[in-house]
Amino acid sequence: MLTKRIIPCLDIKNGRTVKGINFVDLRDAGDPVELAAAYAEKGADELVFLDISATEEKRKTLAKLVLDVAEQLNIPFTVGGGISSVEDVDILLKNGADKVSINSSAVKNPELINQLSEKFGSQCIVVAIDAKNIDGNWKVHLVGGKVPTDIDLFEWAKEVEQRGAGEILFTSMDHDGTKKGFANQPLARLSEEVNIPIIASGGAGNIDHFIDTFQKGKADAALAASVFHFKEIEIRELKGHLKNAGIPVRL
Repeated sequence: MLTKRIIPCLDIKNGRTVKGINFVDLRDAGDPVELAAAYAEKGADELVFLDISATEEKRKTLAKLVLDVAEQLNIPFTVGGGISSVEDVDILLKNGADKVSINSSAVKNPELINQLSEKFGSQCIVVAIDAKNIDGNWKVHLVGGKVPTDIDLFEWAKEVEQRGAGEILFTSMDHDGTKKGFANQPLARLSEEVNIPIIASGGAGNIDHFIDTFQKGKADAALAASVFHFKEIEIRELKGHLKNAGIPVRL
C-alpha cells in the first residue's frame, strides 16, 4: 500500500510566508527559506510553495526564492503561482522545483496541461483546484479564490486527468483556515471519480482531522499550513498517530 503524505504549504506574498482564513485576512508566518529547512528536517514528505498573489498581480513566480528554498530541501518540492507557459515551468524546474502546480492558467487554457505533461512528464504536473460549495454544487474559483466560475469541480477534475495531470491539489475554500476539518465528502467523491492522487487542502486543525481525511476522504496526501507554521501540530507526532490508526506513513 502506498504511504500517505504529509505536506506543509508555504503561501508566499511579498517574499514572506502568510496564512489566512477562507483565502483572506492574511497574517505573517515567517521566512520561507527557514521554514522549508525546518520542515525537511522535521519529517515532511514534500513541500508546496504557492506564490499566492502572482496571478492576481500578473507576474511570474519568484524564481530566485524558489532556488533559495530548493537548496534547503532533500524532499520533493512543488511550486505554483503565476505559471502560464512551458517556459515558466522550465525556469522553475531548473531552479530546483520537482513539480509545478497550475490553477487559473489551466482553466483559462486547458491545452496547457497537455503541453506541460508532454514536455515534462505528468509526474511533475499538479493541477490545483480551489472550489466552493454553492447551493450544493462545488464550483471552481480562480485567481486565489477571487473569481467564481460555473465549472463543476468533478467534471474539471476528470478533464485535467485526461489531459495529463499527475496529481490534483483540491482546496475547499469553505474549509480553508477554519481548522474544522477537511472537506471529506467531495474528497472521497474525487477519489472515486479520478485515478490520479488527490491532495487534500483546507481545514486542518488537529490530528484527528488528518486521520479522517485519509480514512473518510480517501485522500492520498494532506496539505496544511498554519497548524505547522505556528507549531500547533508537530509532523513527527502527527505521523505517529497516523501509524497507530493504521494509516501507512513514512516515519
